[in-house]
Amino acid sequence: MAISESDVLAGLAEIVAEETGIDAAEVESAKSFTDDLDIDSLSMMTIVTLAEEKFDVRIPDEEVKNLVTVGDAVAYIANNS
Repeated sequence: MAISESDVLAGLAEIVAEETGIDAAEVESAKSFTDDLDIDSLSMMTIVTLAEEKFDVRIPDEEVKNLVTVGDAVAYIANNS
């Protein structure tokens, strides 16, 4: 069953907040994980793993580098879940 992008964004914001301490309200589609949210590669891999579990989706390592913004990740998860 497809999941809406707004549901993915909310879930992803929750994961980012838990992993980094960033307020979930700060996690917006247009924001870059590294530049705007200051998430390092180690935290990003943890976020990806938690997102895979939460949304029952597989995000290959070669795809992770393409997920520059929160919106990129939301779209990928929504389209592949």
